[in-house]
Amino acid sequence: MKLRSFKIREERADDLTSICDVVMLAFDRNLEADLVNTLPKAGAVTLSLVAIAQDETIGHILFSPGTIESDNISEPAVAWGPVAVLPERQHLGRGSALVTRGLEESQRKGYSVAFLLGHPEYYPRFGFVPSSTKEITCKFADGDAFMVGELRPGGLQGVNGFARYRPEFARF
Repeated sequence: MKLRSFKIREERADDLTSICDVVMLAFDRNLEADLVNTLPKAGAVTLSLVAIAQDETIGHILFSPGTIESDNISEPAVAWGPVAVLPERQHLGRGSALVTRGLEESQRKGYSVAFLLGHPEYYPRFGFVPSSTKEITCKFADGDAFMVGELRPGGLQGVNGFARYRPEFARF
């Protein structure tokens, strides 16, 4: 396949159908696409980016507000996912570019910590570690698939407890 250039931009109102199509094809099921459709309607999106090549949506990443809570402390965080790229466009750097840009934008928005549920062999390249190494838990996952990362140096210093996604995630 010839590599074509692509650009990354924030989602626009008319992108939702093509985004859901990309997410459904990338995951080969409706679950993640339904989540991507539900979160904006609930006002639960901090950042939504699309990758575009020749006017075609080829990738997407979504970030939503979250917290890490312990005792009487609630640390703001950004939860991200899903990230999706059309199957025929995967393994060409598009997903990595979406992740990198999304994490940079989340940092610019003031977030110091991010968390995700994903493949533990893929996300360490972006500075993410299994949440268990930081004493952070989540009701959606056990083991190494739930990961956390710093968006600013020291962002996880003294942060531990229970990571909370938006309530909309519970039905998925």
